[in-house]
Amino acid sequence: MNVLTTHHARPEDHTVLDLTPQPGDLEPIETAPVEELRALQLERLQWSVRHAYDHVAHYRRALDEAGVGPDGVRSLEDLARLPFTTKATLRDNYPFGMFAVPREDVVRLHASSGTTGKPTVVGYTRDDLDMWADVVARSIRAAGGRRGMVLHNAYGYGLFTGGLGAHAGAERLGCTVVPVSGGMTQRQVQLILDFEPDVIMVTPSYMLSILDELEAQGVDPRSTSLKVGIFGAEPWTNDMRREMEERTDMHAVDIYGLSEVIGPGVASECVETKDGLHVWEDHFYPEVIDPVTGEVLPDGEEGELVLTTLTKQAMPVLRYRTRDLTRLLPGTARSMRRMEKITGRTDDMIILRGVNLFPTQIEEIVLGIPALSPHFQCHLDRTGHLDTLTVRVERRDATTDAEADAAQAELAHRIKASIGVSVGVDVVDVASIERSVGKMRRIVDHRAAR
Repeated sequence: MNVLTTHHARPEDHTVLDLTPQPGDLEPIETAPVEELRALQLERLQWSVRHAYDHVAHYRRALDEAGVGPDGVRSLEDLARLPFTTKATLRDNYPFGMFAVPREDVVRLHASSGTTGKPTVVGYTRDDLDMWADVVARSIRAAGGRRGMVLHNAYGYGLFTGGLGAHAGAERLGCTVVPVSGGMTQRQVQLILDFEPDVIMVTPSYMLSILDELEAQGVDPRSTSLKVGIFGAEPWTNDMRREMEERTDMHAVDIYGLSEVIGPGVASECVETKDGLHVWEDHFYPEVIDPVTGEVLPDGEEGELVLTTLTKQAMPVLRYRTRDLTRLLPGTARSMRRMEKITGRTDDMIILRGVNLFPTQIEEIVLGIPALSPHFQCHLDRTGHLDTLTVRVERRDATTDAEADAAQAELAHRIKASIGVSVGVDVVDVASIERSVGKMRRIVDHRAAR
């Protein structure tokens, strides 16, 4: 039994919450035999490929060029014969070229920020929105949310899929939703104290800002009503999970999604195990490929996650390269396969003097040094023809100057010892690094300005 003790400000409010799923909590497909799931996936895959081929000009051309028509998909293994879809594919068909239904049947549009080019646009039919709400509700329930709980939603609303996706799923589950969106951190804290939510959905980096603000106001984060934190939209480590759970006395659970596929709700951890994110395979088929060769890798091997939608009407996506690095594992709390927590993205990888490293590796080391806080950034620069990396990290509030100096040397030593590359380290004062209200900017690249 998974029991969480929540310490409220008043002793009489002390409660115990049992988050173990009860009979009837789960949908039958979540615990269905694998053979039944695979049969359903094949049926839905064949429909999705046919739907894309018949109604999306890009897919018709791409499949014809690959010599694989819809009738050629006779098994799940045949999916590997289909060409990939990339972010560039979506941008090349901006804005509505990937839609498989008439534009007037699309009831909502979302889009990426488009900071590095044209935004990627995604559309939804009414049935798509219903399916999206269902998988997010399933994810919140897997994380420990229950009907009647108050859910504080600090994901950004608007074109970003996080806010509205989480909102609809929470309402579908039967939660009372507080639609705060991102930003206004002092107000976030006030509403948490006043409305006493059970669940918070937010990016992990912004949760750190909320915790800092609670402490700045003299409130122990462990005294709040929060029982479950559902964190997504950026990679975060198990060390960060421990940091969150120790500071808040709540469960910290991972959720995964991406706007190009649907938004949040593609996969979620189950609170009773927290051993990887179960992919909701009745709607999204996962593969892991070698990011260089494109070869499909066996379950258990690390590579790039590729996703195919099985039930999406407005914008079916075939073999979308997510750029997220993970591996697929057998199901545990559910029949569906798990994906390991994202270790990084191929486009976030730093290559420094021939060594590949990711911000999550730095995060693990930072969190292992008590004098340092989780707030850090990786600053890339160039001296002559040589790339350099400086890790800027905040000291904790109680850290002395002598402890900060020792931590600076220790961090540089540990990075060299574990990753194999020398970096600069700059330990800075509290609140010196920008606070995120969404996804944290972990890499600051100064090289293009030189």
